[in-house]
Amino acid sequence: MASAKPKKKNPRLASGRKRARQDVKLNAANTSLRSKYRTAVKNVEKAVASGDKAKATELFAKAQSIVDTVADKGIFHKNKAARDKSRLSAKVKSLSASQASA
Repeated sequence: MASAKPKKKNPRLASGRKRARQDVKLNAANTSLRSKYRTAVKNVEKAVASGDKAKATELFAKAQSIVDTVADKGIFHKNKAARDKSRLSAKVKSLSASQASA
């Protein structure tokens, strides 16, 4: 059983024990925000794929807020957030352009 994780040792110092407790909370908060980010992006992409311009625009506005929040908290780099917003914006914009020509 080489794949078993090595057992973590408990920190001896009080500050180390506190840090370990805080890390659990921070990890949970970061995981939750990361999940919210991915869900928001996925929802916009689904709306674009279905061709619903109104819904895509509405979801994109909500996703922008979530993306900015996650970038401000440092969970994702601000450049990654900007890149993702730009790509989503382009998808929503192309949807409206394709509907105008149709």
